[in-house]
Amino acid sequence: MQYLPVGKLPLDILKKILPQETTIDPRVLLGPGIGLDCAVVEFGSILLVFKSDPITFATDDIGWYAVQVNANDIATTGATPRWLLVTLLLPDNSSTPDLVDQITSQVYKACREIGVSVIGGHSEITYDLPRPILVATMIGEVQKDQLITPRGANPGDKILLTKGVPIEATAIIARQFPQRLQQTLSATEIKTAGDFLYQPGISVLRDAQVALNAGRITAMHDPTEGGLASALWELAEASARSLHVEPARVPIPRLSALLCQMMNLDPLAAIASGSLLMTVSPDDASNVCQACEREGIPCAEIGQVEEGPTAVWQTIKAGEELLPRPDRDEIAKLFED
Repeated sequence: MQYLPVGKLPLDILKKILPQETTIDPRVLLGPGIGLDCAVVEFGSILLVFKSDPITFATDDIGWYAVQVNANDIATTGATPRWLLVTLLLPDNSSTPDLVDQITSQVYKACREIGVSVIGGHSEITYDLPRPILVATMIGEVQKDQLITPRGANPGDKILLTKGVPIEATAIIARQFPQRLQQTLSATEIKTAGDFLYQPGISVLRDAQVALNAGRITAMHDPTEGGLASALWELAEASARSLHVEPARVPIPRLSALLCQMMNLDPLAAIASGSLLMTVSPDDASNVCQACEREGIPCAEIGQVEEGPTAVWQTIKAGEELLPRPDRDEIAKLFED
């Protein structure tokens, strides 16, 4: 029997389980789909935005992690994160009251920092579970005329990326596999890489707020599993556009490049929370980049949206070729060794 690999479900399976018509309620404005990370429901004069995500690769600071990754996707719709539900599954024979307090304290602290209320959820000790698993559902709200979805990218739009990639993968590698780095990196470098969670940080809430105030943002996407490469393909598919990017213009922090090289990982295909992928009206692209830079958020123009069949093209020395679409996240390899 062939078993599925670690990571997101393969694309062909996702397409089978995401039917075209999934809702009866006409208030559901956005449901499941490739590249559509949030659901949107009309609720009176406002729209409610829903997002659910687990923490699987990381085991350290998972309560804080869960809040950030869910808030990121809410932010990509132009919405403000408001409420959180949490499901905490803990392993039998190893969970302690201190562990419960540690994880829940992380959740509450992270929520307080961004003004989110924890409104419910579930917790239990689960049989035969090797490590804690945290699943969170976040709800945000946005005015109807301010909603942004990945379907909004227009031909001629510029493609912008904040901070660089892969921020989250850098932190995970340093925190989960420090012993594999010790022969090459100093203790200070390993700690700095692990602290990528906080600096430059995996949150894009501020990135989105600054960008939205600086120009016309037509689409936003949060590069998570599969990294920037997967995010670009998901954005192309959601918008039914052709994206043309220059990989050489993608910022890759020195430590990120070094860790990916040591682990033989493609930095463009490794989990990349912390970077905000945007398509921006060409007249506003420069303003958005400058506004981000003024706030201490690096921002680079990496490509352009064009008409044409759904695809992501990369510019190389010989011309253009399709950017490979990852079957799964690069970092999944490390958890199978």
